[in-house]
Amino acid sequence: MGGPEPWLHVFHVLLQSLRKAFLRGSQLLGGRRRQFWLRPRVLKIQFGLVNDANRYLTAESFGFKVNASASSLKRKQIWVLEPDPGQGTAVLFRSSHLGRYLSAEEDGRVACEVAQPGRDCRFLVLPQPDGRWVLQSEPHGRFFGGTEDRLSCFATAVSTAELWTVHLAIHPQAHLLSVSRRRYVHLCLQEDEMAADGDMPWGVDALVTLIFQSRRYCLKSCDSRYLRSDGRLVWEPEAHACYTLEFKAGKLAFKDCDGRYLAPVGPAGTLKAGRNARPGKDELFHLEQSHPQVVLVAANHRYVSVRQGVNVSANQDEELDHETFLMQIDQETKKCTFYSSTGGYWALVTHGGIQATATQVSANTMFEMEWHGRRVALKASNGRYVCMKKNGQLAAISDFVGEDELFILKLINRPILVLRGMDGFVCHRRGSNQLDTNRSTYDVFRLSFRDGAYQIRGRGGGFWYTGSHGSVCSDGDLAEDFLFEFRERGRLAIRALSGKYLCGGASGLLRADADLPTGEALWEY
Repeated sequence: MGGPEPWLHVFHVLLQSLRKAFLRGSQLLGGRRRQFWLRPRVLKIQFGLVNDANRYLTAESFGFKVNASASSLKRKQIWVLEPDPGQGTAVLFRSSHLGRYLSAEEDGRVACEVAQPGRDCRFLVLPQPDGRWVLQSEPHGRFFGGTEDRLSCFATAVSTAELWTVHLAIHPQAHLLSVSRRRYVHLCLQEDEMAADGDMPWGVDALVTLIFQSRRYCLKSCDSRYLRSDGRLVWEPEAHACYTLEFKAGKLAFKDCDGRYLAPVGPAGTLKAGRNARPGKDELFHLEQSHPQVVLVAANHRYVSVRQGVNVSANQDEELDHETFLMQIDQETKKCTFYSSTGGYWALVTHGGIQATATQVSANTMFEMEWHGRRVALKASNGRYVCMKKNGQLAAISDFVGEDELFILKLINRPILVLRGMDGFVCHRRGSNQLDTNRSTYDVFRLSFRDGAYQIRGRGGGFWYTGSHGSVCSDGDLAEDFLFEFRERGRLAIRALSGKYLCGGASGLLRADADLPTGEALWEY
């Protein structure tokens, strides 16, 4: 695979320089950015455990039995790791869907029926050189393993039957926060590295994608390169770009193939493997939810911005930090907020004006989104639509939607896209040009944008398009437009040119045949 186009590299370098200059200026002005920044939600680490026969550890509702029979990662196969309440080195494995704990008795019998963890629920996690885990009962010293419904914790030595691969069940695109430095990891194209030096996960360069590769995980930057343990960025997931995951008190550590851990190094916080053979505070990271960051273009073809002060105005010709807004959707009302890089939410003020001055979410910072094909309209808490006035300023003063009330809304922090539905991830179907929607593994797709619509490119460079009977194919020579509608927190609907929404279903195939953006037509992204 070749590198990015030269103009794109130059653009990213310029964008990075401007972003750093802005960060320095904001810190000199009293750290206003940091004062009002509401940190995203730390993701609860959920995962599946896969044995040597490629079957997932499953907690059954009937009889609270456990087995390793499932071929894919679904609800019954998801586990949560919890620290030992006694502050020891042992951990607890809780079934996500049952809320009960894995236990091993002295005779080796295992179950998942205990609601309150006791002595038999305590396990030691022993990472192996190949990235897999061995689970050892702490009180009894025996090892947990087996096949199908013949699982036990009675082995006195480790064989292949006692080896488990960790498969994360969370959405793999997130922000990475250094625990010791309290700084976010982002791509620094100017220095050609990834560094933990950002006060905020602002812009596309703060997106990190976890790629499951040969029982380990790779860290993929927003320009589709992989982080090696020596700090270099490479185009292929080679051995030194693959890491074993280790969990410690809800935090993550990344161990390379030489047994060393990733950590921010030096004044710049360059991300590379240090010398430590055990993870301390410097080697720990939080995974945080990556909310959509968007730019808006008004009817005058100019970007909505806060560059010239607190008034939100459509008056800029370039797309930088002042034109980028963090969009968060309220789970109950489905209304959204827009948070600016200067440290304030959009808020409805006197006479319908819109200013980026609010430091807390309230009714006046919430906007209802209405989707009009390639455009979106925003309704404020006064019941009126946001429009662009003649001087470019935005104000919620319109009773009807016309040209001045419509905006192009572009998602900027998903240049590469992973989609997960109710039944699993979207992935290429083997030997076919169609797409599955129920897979445990995922494919990474590339996004481009044009006039309010997105074009999606899959493996081999082929474009998505709708074929016969609504099936979605991924080997098109020409780009087909799809419309993204951000309907819920962390979930979007994708609308085809036919007006139908893309959805999964019993067949497991991605199809454009849903009438409403609900249920199986919503995708975590």
